[in-house]
Amino acid sequence: MGNRRSFSMILTVLLVVIGAVPAQAAERQLLYYNHAWGTLDRATADAIEHSSYLREFADFEVRTTTGADGKVWTGRYLRGKETYLEIFGVGDVGGQDGELGAAGLGLSTERDGDIETVKSRLVASGQTPMEFLQTRDFGDHKPVPWFDVLYLAEQYDRFGAWAMEYRDEYFADPRSQTGPARFPGDVSRERYLPDRYKNKLMRDVSLIRIAVTARDLAATTPLLRAGGFSVRTEPGGVVATRGGTTIRFDEVAMGRTGLKRVEFALNRAVPPHVQALGASTLVVGPGAHAVWTF
Repeated sequence: MGNRRSFSMILTVLLVVIGAVPAQAAERQLLYYNHAWGTLDRATADAIEHSSYLREFADFEVRTTTGADGKVWTGRYLRGKETYLEIFGVGDVGGQDGELGAAGLGLSTERDGDIETVKSRLVASGQTPMEFLQTRDFGDHKPVPWFDVLYLAEQYDRFGAWAMEYRDEYFADPRSQTGPARFPGDVSRERYLPDRYKNKLMRDVSLIRIAVTARDLAATTPLLRAGGFSVRTEPGGVVATRGGTTIRFDEVAMGRTGLKRVEFALNRAVPPHVQALGASTLVVGPGAHAVWTF
């Protein structure tokens, strides 16, 4: 087994050197799509919040959370096995994140300590990552460490992306309702999310499409590459693959930004169903696939 592993490593290095495999593809995947959020108009956010269909479609929750420094936000959550989607209405979160067309993307590690490797890759590529500890207050005014954050842009137009790694203290708190570790250093998305998705249609987010400005896109691609994603430029934007969820960015001018499309893998095949939710439309089926356009 040791000889096979050594041969495989040597072969990979040779293929990178001769250009048969991109150097980026040879790096271990460290970050995976965790969740994305988007701020929508109030009518659409309210329609989503009060939809009885979405409660059948996904593990759905409306929750107000208090994070670090007392920051409070109210989100509508559709959760799957490993991934989820978070929806805000205008004003549901403070500052520019609560403005129409704002969006964000969280990329998380699966193994404890991998965020340090992401940091090292960013520094080696000439970036200067900033660090932050997100906490969560469960209501007793005693913030619990929730996850560590790395990000590149302190100032952004309408979109920000970050790397995150869940903390042991959060998993250890019974109020987090998280699962047990499946292997040493397990800080995975599957451990973090509940298993209620099994009784719903939605299994996971398979594609996310977000319209962003050129400045915000430039601050995002180094993080994707450091996380091990395969990043390619296409007409009008950038596509990141590897890690289970395809992430598409459309480069647009200010005033046209925001969450545009989400695709879902379902737990089972279903006949077609169209659900209008404010200004958005969710098309479920036919088959084990759904598309939500905004």
